[in-house]
Amino acid sequence: MENSKIFVWSIIVSLAGFLFGFDTVVISGADLSLQQLWDKGEFYHGFVVMASALWGTVVGAIFGAYPTDIFGRRKTLIIIGVLFLLSAIGSAMAQGPEMFAIFRFIGGLGIGASTIAAPAFISEVAPEKNRGKLVALYQFNIVFGILMAMLSNYLLQNIGADAWRWMLGVMAIPSVIYLVLVFFIPESPRCLIAKKRDEKAATAVLQTIYAKDDVSAELRAITEDNATANKTDSIFSEKYRYPLVLAFLVALFNQFSGINAFLYYAPRIFEIAGLEKSGALLSSVGIGIVNLIFTLIGLSLIDKWGRKQLMYIGSIGYILSLSLVAIAFYLKWQGVAVPLFLFLFIASHAIGQGAVIWVFISEIFPNHLRANGQAFGSSVHWVLAAIIPSLVPYLFNAVGPGSVFAFFAFMMVLQLIFVWKMMPETKGISLEELDKQMVNRKAW
Repeated sequence: MENSKIFVWSIIVSLAGFLFGFDTVVISGADLSLQQLWDKGEFYHGFVVMASALWGTVVGAIFGAYPTDIFGRRKTLIIIGVLFLLSAIGSAMAQGPEMFAIFRFIGGLGIGASTIAAPAFISEVAPEKNRGKLVALYQFNIVFGILMAMLSNYLLQNIGADAWRWMLGVMAIPSVIYLVLVFFIPESPRCLIAKKRDEKAATAVLQTIYAKDDVSAELRAITEDNATANKTDSIFSEKYRYPLVLAFLVALFNQFSGINAFLYYAPRIFEIAGLEKSGALLSSVGIGIVNLIFTLIGLSLIDKWGRKQLMYIGSIGYILSLSLVAIAFYLKWQGVAVPLFLFLFIASHAIGQGAVIWVFISEIFPNHLRANGQAFGSSVHWVLAAIIPSLVPYLFNAVGPGSVFAFFAFMMVLQLIFVWKMMPETKGISLEELDKQMVNRKAW
């Protein structure tokens, strides 16, 4: 990396992804304990107790563009840290399901807003040749957070009757670390120009990014793009139909792979497949390790092979692995078969959709609409991420896990067609040049 400061800023901001991943998956270790403690039926458990954070994430994703634009990327990232800290402490101390759901909802607000502010910030400070891997650090930290949550759950499972409180409360530690570090990042130069009209401050940040005194060419490209932008535009304007459809479909297919449903209920799925409880939690840790390894591979390839190539690889892997999982449940294979197929599934996700989604959505909208475009893509992602996992306990009982995974496999066939027919390549192209390529282009 030519400029270590950009890398450090990206690492700090991407720690919001660590909190996102930890918060999303830590609940899986508390799933069955909470259902026994507050037994109000499968539907209530799924929609209120388990999915409360996801409903908060939906709200955070829908409305997160407003603080990201009004307060700026940096201040929004600070607010996100406060929300995560409150959620960790409050959910660990909750005495009833309603209070528990409220504090989990607060954490969800932080997750939803982070999917807007963090990728937007990193994409706006990163040089185009390194933009993919730097924005993908956010996804890497999501995966790292997932692994740490799974490992934490495994280590804390026998700490006592209230082990679930420790599982959830331990997230306060990384929340404090992130909150302190995020005070040391600057505002993004594109936000300073597009939203704050502060060219002097933007110039100072650009000089740091490019490690040189003369950044007139870079500054001119950003200011000219901002000057020609119609500030009354909306992402729903006809000329932005193409990036809007791209963001919608990438987010939709991400969730119809079943990734969040699997991550939320991994121990339960492994137990259904025949593993005992401790082995199910340990297998979940294995999933986290595979996820981390293949996310690193995706991160190393995203600026070399490009976003589209990784999506091809991921789509084919999805289809193969999900089909095998469905067959295994239909034929009642017990033991290691389902975990092995799910390892392949998580590897396919990590190298494809996992590495690409937040990078791609952060690139395809113009500077003055980036937060709104990010909010749209994130909202689609999180509405589905709230609905699908909420239905999993019911669907597993109603139609069986085999049918659920077969449906996910079919959706990944449709994703493969989308990548082939519609998805453009964005690697190595400046954000301002991508703006020109996306505008007024037909969606199909």
